[in-house]
Amino acid sequence: METIKLGIIGIGNMGKGHLQNVIDGKCPSVEVAAVCDIDEKQLEYAKEKLPGVLCYTDAIEMLDSGNINAALVAVPHYDHPTYAMECFKRGIHVMIEKPAGVYARQVREMNEAADKANVKFGIMFNQRTNPLYAKAREIVQSGALGEPKRLVWIVTNWYRTQAYYDSGSWRATWSGEGGGVLLNQAPHNLDLWQWIFGMPKRVRAFCSVGKYHNIDVEDDVTIYGEYENGATSVFISTTGEAPGSNRLEISGDRGKIIIEGGKLKWWKLSVPEREFCFTATKGFSVPEKTYEEFTDKVVEGHPKVLEAFAQSILTGSELIADGREGLRSLSISNAAYLSSWTDTWAEIPTDETLFEQHLAELCKHETNIKQPGEPESIDTLRERWKVRW
Repeated sequence: METIKLGIIGIGNMGKGHLQNVIDGKCPSVEVAAVCDIDEKQLEYAKEKLPGVLCYTDAIEMLDSGNINAALVAVPHYDHPTYAMECFKRGIHVMIEKPAGVYARQVREMNEAADKANVKFGIMFNQRTNPLYAKAREIVQSGALGEPKRLVWIVTNWYRTQAYYDSGSWRATWSGEGGGVLLNQAPHNLDLWQWIFGMPKRVRAFCSVGKYHNIDVEDDVTIYGEYENGATSVFISTTGEAPGSNRLEISGDRGKIIIEGGKLKWWKLSVPEREFCFTATKGFSVPEKTYEEFTDKVVEGHPKVLEAFAQSILTGSELIADGREGLRSLSISNAAYLSSWTDTWAEIPTDETLFEQHLAELCKHETNIKQPGEPESIDTLRERWKVRW
């Protein structure tokens, strides 16, 4: 069987996961020909898992080697566009991990470079492979739900401990990661939000920094969005709540969808609500409705996205998520940050210069940078919690 020759840039948690998926035969059109990491221990891990794989400590050297024709970029967020653009210069196909980057300007530049390069460009939005979210998109985009009215997503099952944040010096820092829950955990949800319901025109957001952890980035977020047609959205997420919830509710003129607990529930109105409102003769009557329910087995999204990427290179088939689409979810998170920083509304697309100025100041003044293995003492944490609460 014909395969692509993939080079993985970054053998951290995600890089290891993708490597293992290929080894396990879940991506039959992918051959991992080379790996790259600045940490020799990670390269030793890769060689143990895949004897004979070519190993590099310099990504540019790997890209120039001629040993690969596609690259998977799984490094810290700021460098996703950097390495993608280096690949584009060399005619190498690219799959980037989420998020697309940290700030919109660098992602726009990456997208412009992709437009000029005759290569495939994908992003690892693996939750688009979930059949229930795909069904929700089909219902909304087809018009079967009528005119969109409201989206509410409570996704608080991203719980993380302080040990998680202490596991790497780049984690939960503005200079290393570029943000907190919005940049690390929630990009998938932000992508699905816009993929299913569309992009809001502006947002008002509240991003609480270090509310539940000793970190300088946000770990609790509420975003309120508004749309051109008057529809609204509310998005709530955190890494500091257990047990967490994951409930997506979408309302339209013709009914309502709820996704929760592995089910999609769909209530369909017999007539549009707006029509019923102004034609009904009784004050407390409601439109008649029917009900339909869907359950489906959730697939392993990561290998499916990577295999689709390989097939797109080999046969010209569709990607699951084009890399350029990463700008959309990042535009929402950039606007949410700017809204919170300035304590006012933020338009989408947002003021890129103002966003970058605020981000630069946060990087300059962050206080909680520390090396792995140096967690703050429990006594200090307790004192901080007393002050906070």
